[in-house]
Amino acid sequence: MGIVGGGPAGLMLSHLLSVAGVDSVVVDDRTRDDIEHTVRAGILEAGSAQLLVDSGVSDRVHRDGVRHGGIYLRFGGTSHHIHFGKLVGESVWLYPQTEVFVDLADARQRDGGDVRFGVSGTRVVDVSSGRPGIVFTDADGREHEVRCDYLVGADGSRSICRFEVPEAQRVHYFREYPFAWFGILAEAPKNAAELIYNHSERGFALISQCTETLQRMYLQCDPDEDVDAWSEDRIWAELQARVAGPDGFRLHEGPIVDKSVLRFRSFVAEPMRYGRLLLAGDAAHTVPPTGAKGLNLALADVRVLAELLTQAVGDGNDEVLDGYGPRALERVWRSQHFSYWMTTMLHTLPDATEFDVRRQLGELASLVGSTAGSTFLAEGYTGWPAR
Repeated sequence: MGIVGGGPAGLMLSHLLSVAGVDSVVVDDRTRDDIEHTVRAGILEAGSAQLLVDSGVSDRVHRDGVRHGGIYLRFGGTSHHIHFGKLVGESVWLYPQTEVFVDLADARQRDGGDVRFGVSGTRVVDVSSGRPGIVFTDADGREHEVRCDYLVGADGSRSICRFEVPEAQRVHYFREYPFAWFGILAEAPKNAAELIYNHSERGFALISQCTETLQRMYLQCDPDEDVDAWSEDRIWAELQARVAGPDGFRLHEGPIVDKSVLRFRSFVAEPMRYGRLLLAGDAAHTVPPTGAKGLNLALADVRVLAELLTQAVGDGNDEVLDGYGPRALERVWRSQHFSYWMTTMLHTLPDATEFDVRRQLGELASLVGSTAGSTFLAEGYTGWPAR
């Protein structure tokens, strides 16, 4: 296999194929250090965490990660707990995406995997032939051409591979949202045992976590917001105002060590297979972060893809790969709906009227006041576990 993209999707696919006895070459234009030090939050569904453990990558998610049994929905200045364990018998794990990458990169190095970080000039060739290829220049300036039985584009949201599907045969579904998240990383204690999704008339806020002493928080903002226009005092004042309520809840404050703006997009590329080229992860789809689905979708893709590629190689028949797109896309579109629903329920649209805001509050009240409604959220957030 040739795999373009050395993030979690590409490395997990390479690992799963290796376990099944199938060789692969992974290339990425980023260095390992660049990827490892790009700070990203992460919520893993129980199935994603178990995949890391059961496939032999690492059990560090269970040792260093934090198990969350639910989330808090906060609106009208009051917090309401959605207890996943009681509702669907599942939980999620707070475990940053950067740590998932470290586990996978270490596992590939441990097992002698062929992973080439820091390459340049990457392009794919002959994707409609029986021997597609990857051409690139390695970190030492040497040019290479790798020919493979199958080529996988796991090269992220700026994928070069997705455009190898002929224009007449591809459909790209796209939605851009009229708001973004202003994210901060602050040196402060945790504010709650689990994540807080906060609705307010001033806009959405997410109170997340990284470690016991480092917290990630987000507030809804304009997509073109200038981060330099926000002082620490202004950031904390706005966050405190959004979570304020009659219960007297206040956030723990501390020095802000990072701030950035994260734009919101929904995207799906169909088909996810073109001949011997297959797409996985962000190369095929992206979702708003509200539903915590991005990384989990990527891992779900490659779990299916590794199974079918192993069958195709073992049987010498690639017809089994016809099932990849339909199987993956069923989950992708469910996740798109769940992420869209969470996003539109909790965020304030730029042209929202008082009716719109009160309607959202009615929806949230109905959700937390109904076992059926709370179960729907718990099933989607934990990954629709089998019951």
